[in-house]
Amino acid sequence: MGILDVRNIDLRRQAGYKHRRKKKEESGILTQAYRQNRSYDDFKAYMEDKSDSRVFEMDTVKGKRGYGKVMLTMLFRKNSVMIIFLMPDCRAESVIYWFNYLETGLGKEVFHHLFEIGLTDNGSEFKRVNELEFSSDNTIRTSMFYCDPMQSGQKGRLEKNHEYIRYVIPKGTSLNQYTQEDMTLLANHINSTKRPGLGNRTPYELITDDDEDMHKLMKLLDLSPIPSDEVNLTKSLLKK
Repeated sequence: MGILDVRNIDLRRQAGYKHRRKKKEESGILTQAYRQNRSYDDFKAYMEDKSDSRVFEMDTVKGKRGYGKVMLTMLFRKNSVMIIFLMPDCRAESVIYWFNYLETGLGKEVFHHLFEIGLTDNGSEFKRVNELEFSSDNTIRTSMFYCDPMQSGQKGRLEKNHEYIRYVIPKGTSLNQYTQEDMTLLANHINSTKRPGLGNRTPYELITDDDEDMHKLMKLLDLSPIPSDEVNLTKSLLKK
């Protein structure tokens, strides 16, 4: 097994689990224009006749509060693969940059297949929804929806996956020392970790041979599996 095996991960997760706060509606957020027809209730209605495998969850992970670089994370529900992008700040422009990067690198059709339906929170970095949803030629590339305020559990798969990040980069650590190459390495180790909830398989092992879109994404982002006996989810992985 790797440096951090499945049982150790489960124990650490249980020890660090905190009860989610009860739902607290904030009318100021609920009535903002970017949420119109994109609320969590709208998401549930939209998904009634659609497969959950078409959804990706999105969030940011910060270093020192209000300071420096930020991670943009996305997780595909169909296989739990998480990708990580390093942003210089937590502004909407930085999120839009990575959407445009992915669309350019993958092509419009592949981008739309992979990022068809997005679910995220109400952070200011995600509020320029038209620029997320539409390409530069004004064609739609994704459909975005937003969780209820204070309900991060509505995108709980990604939230739980963030725990793996914190094994390597503890909360409160500045991200300024890291590079995009570090984020790719971190993602590779996280996605190569076996999980009971996935039938003791890794997210990478759930990518089917015929999923050409995912394989194109893997190539674009230089993602590749780590041998199980080399998986390292400790601070030593990115020791500077």
